[in-house]
Amino acid sequence: MLYIGIDSGTQSTKAVVLDLESGAIVAQASHSYELIPGLPAGHLEQHPGDWIAAVKATISSCLEQLGSRRTSVRGIGVSGQQHGLVVLDEHDEVIRPAKLWCDTSTVPQCGQFADAFGGKEGLIARAGNTMLPGYTIPKLLWLKQNEPDHFKRVRSFLLPHDYINFFLTGVKRMEFGDASGTGILNVRTREWDTELVEFIDPAVHAMLPALGSSKVAHGTLLPVLAAEWGLSSDVIISAGGGDNMMGAIGTGNIANGIITASFGTSGTLYGCAEKPVIDPNGEIASFCDSTDHWLPLACTMNVTVVTEQVRGWFGWDLAEMERQVAAAPAAAGGVSFLPYLNGERTPNLPNGSGVIHGLNPATASPAYLMRAAMEGATLGLAYGLRRFDALGLTPGEIRLTGGGSKSAVWRQIAADVFGVPVVSLATAEGAGLGGAIQAAHADGQGSYEALCARLVSLDETTRCLPDADLVPLYRDKLDKQIALTTVLRDAGLL
Repeated sequence: MLYIGIDSGTQSTKAVVLDLESGAIVAQASHSYELIPGLPAGHLEQHPGDWIAAVKATISSCLEQLGSRRTSVRGIGVSGQQHGLVVLDEHDEVIRPAKLWCDTSTVPQCGQFADAFGGKEGLIARAGNTMLPGYTIPKLLWLKQNEPDHFKRVRSFLLPHDYINFFLTGVKRMEFGDASGTGILNVRTREWDTELVEFIDPAVHAMLPALGSSKVAHGTLLPVLAAEWGLSSDVIISAGGGDNMMGAIGTGNIANGIITASFGTSGTLYGCAEKPVIDPNGEIASFCDSTDHWLPLACTMNVTVVTEQVRGWFGWDLAEMERQVAAAPAAAGGVSFLPYLNGERTPNLPNGSGVIHGLNPATASPAYLMRAAMEGATLGLAYGLRRFDALGLTPGEIRLTGGGSKSAVWRQIAADVFGVPVVSLATAEGAGLGGAIQAAHADGQGSYEALCARLVSLDETTRCLPDADLVPLYRDKLDKQIALTTVLRDAGLL
């Protein structure tokens, strides 16, 4: 039996096909797309149609690779970038491009929520989370206030992975995991908060799709798609989830004590909890996961986006970047790179910018700048890990996923910065594998515990142990990064 996992991200959509019996990935494909160019600063949008075209292209490519084996496909699971807003009219047509997780244009709307509900503390007491610009629901309020004609046409809204599920099944539905990133779900009770909904407009109640368990299948593949792809008409589409929730499944992060760090365009650090983990400071998101547990999560908006920016300055390929970083000393000779190129979510700096600090004649070189950028992005995640520790979540090891995890020098920096062993997965496509595993679970092929134990493999050749001499050095550098950030923020310079 074969199961397809779809990972629809900000830069591309990837598909993997999992052979349940052997545990092998037997086909895979990728299709890239772009952000809409020319928008004002802080506005980041994409056409949902680009995601659908990419899903069709990657599934078709995988099925072509499978040949006659395509008839063994039993299910599809979809992972999608979190928080994006897809608005549909009465004919289920997309009204406007989707505002994305990294869109920071909704700062005023978040302020309005805070003013109405007792600030950060009041919002956390009500729903378990504060209201951040990346979340979905401030985008809907932004639409009402900035594009009222569009808002009047809205009959329903979906998250990115829900929209792909809708394309595959014709069913509109949200599951608890991704829904918890909207900003209006009470994560303690897994119910919509009526007063938060009505603060936007009472009409929003009718826009909300059905909400339910992440363990319940979303539906079955539409007959027209089954016929087009040569698949059975009873192929299951599982509930799917946000990329972090599906990445948790794909990295075996389904029980207490495991922490996953994703080194993608953005960065995330998350674990599994049997009950809600509410951060009174609002820095750790108190999300639900996609197995009907909870997923405390720290998110940074700048990881490979930072290293790719600096690598581009010097025209290096990835191998040359590795050599340059390895040639510079740990802590980059005191050079700090505050990595807030896209603003930042943890700490909450939606209008933040990048800062390079500590250059001198000995360190003003490409190698030092590249290492400082890689360290700065990693220290951003370590800020979240420090907050995890304060909330009682202390890992024995951290599992790495995402494009940055392929870098050997970056893995060692991560071990030294985090102060615990790190190890990558046998497949870097954690979210896609999570989608395939969830589809197998929805098809009755076993518990998550049994499926992950058999199908999620660590690549022990990638394991890195922290250097005891460097751990305190990076602890001090994190203190410096926090201090620089605080001083510049308080002075209005970030």
